[in-house]
Amino acid sequence: MQATEHETGGSSALPFAAVDVDYPASGGARAALVLAGDQAFSRILAEKTAFVPDVAPYVPGAFYQRELPPLRAVLAGVAGIDLLVIDGYVDLAPDGRPGLGAYVHEELGVSVIGVAKTLFAAATHAIPVVRGHATRPLYVTAAGLPAAEASDLVRRMSGSFRLPDALRHVDALARGRRTPV
Repeated sequence: MQATEHETGGSSALPFAAVDVDYPASGGARAALVLAGDQAFSRILAEKTAFVPDVAPYVPGAFYQRELPPLRAVLAGVAGIDLLVIDGYVDLAPDGRPGLGAYVHEELGVSVIGVAKTLFAAATHAIPVVRGHATRPLYVTAAGLPAAEASDLVRRMSGSFRLPDALRHVDALARGRRTPV
């Protein structure tokens, strides 16, 4: 697998990170990373993207197999992360059925917060978090820290919209709607 990268800002000793992956219609995957010095992500201090030309096909129930390679590419060379926020679930059911975040937690050994925009029927343990003036909640799961603490952190993340600013920022980077500055 070959990846191309674009990075701005210093990425060492910035312990709070958020990641996202997009799959352009032309093929491949673009992963994005933002780094901050505080849990609220009040200021993005560094950002990075990586393009992976060859990705696995989508397989229901095995989404992590498609997402992990681009995440590995964008996280390569980034050290000192204590907390990683992902777009999706850490675990998919109260019995611990692993989702993307569980695999990331196991592989990297860092605390992971999963922030999902839609409810996965089996994820009855996910904590609904309503932000801003939204009526629809986000669904929060976690590994490496208590879920209640993770949901409070998501509630307090910077931004007045349903989706925290850091997640909106990393989503725009992954979709190519914003380029690292």
